[in-house]
Amino acid sequence: MSEEVSLHGALQSYVDKWLAVQPQQRTALVFVDPGKYPGHIALAAWEQELLSAAYGIREPHVAATKLNWWAEELSGAAASGGRHPLTRVLFDDERAHAMPQERWLAPILAAMAQLEEGTAVDFSAQLNAASALHGALAALETAWWYGESASPERTTRVATLNHLLFALRRLQDDAERDRLPLPMARLARFGLSRAGLRQHSDARNQAIKAQLDDLRSAWREASRLDGPLSVFRALETGEGERLVRQASRADEPLKVLQKGVPDSGFMATLRAWRAAQRWQQRLAG
Repeated sequence: MSEEVSLHGALQSYVDKWLAVQPQQRTALVFVDPGKYPGHIALAAWEQELLSAAYGIREPHVAATKLNWWAEELSGAAASGGRHPLTRVLFDDERAHAMPQERWLAPILAAMAQLEEGTAVDFSAQLNAASALHGALAALETAWWYGESASPERTTRVATLNHLLFALRRLQDDAERDRLPLPMARLARFGLSRAGLRQHSDARNQAIKAQLDDLRSAWREASRLDGPLSVFRALETGEGERLVRQASRADEPLKVLQKGVPDSGFMATLRAWRAAQRWQQRLAG
């Protein structure tokens, strides 16, 4: 009994870290019952751990060490059940054992491969570069929620777009990193330097709006792609689309991006309920 309590407490700390980044998912937990679907919540929290290592750790060698640990952990998890609280919950579910080991390792290998990538040339190159990691996560996530026959195409695209939007929201914080949130062609067009990314200017506003225009177009195209979204992914991408639209209309788009779009109350609950309905209908069909 004490081990179960300890595991629950350790797991909750990782769930809390995920919810700190995506607070709108608290509403989703009303419809994706943690008691009934602990693996679904653990998978979302694990994805956040991986993304935090891939993008949040500034020293590539430190990030590589953490990612290597995850590779070793997941390589042996099918046999041992895992050491990490998230791994133990995941591999307590038959879904984890049904998937090939390569499916689990693919996101980690993709995260390692992109650790020292520089700034992309243009928006299309940004999409392609980020799609390797987010596509691997999408394949894992879609198979977990809907089975191997479901297409991860749409999840791949919206997960990539949500990442590019999140990077844009951190524009000032990441102005000194090798991989900038705005592509090189965009910086050149508006005459922006790294220092210019930290300072308010009309040029910076226009560059951000141009990036938002590309994100809006890509999101419209994504809606026509094949494949279902998980409940969590549906809420994330819906909020992302609303934020892009609102920031595009603002005089100072970065302020809007950094503030975010509050999503609570009846409409938030309705969106979560609809996403959960689509999920259950897909499974029933």
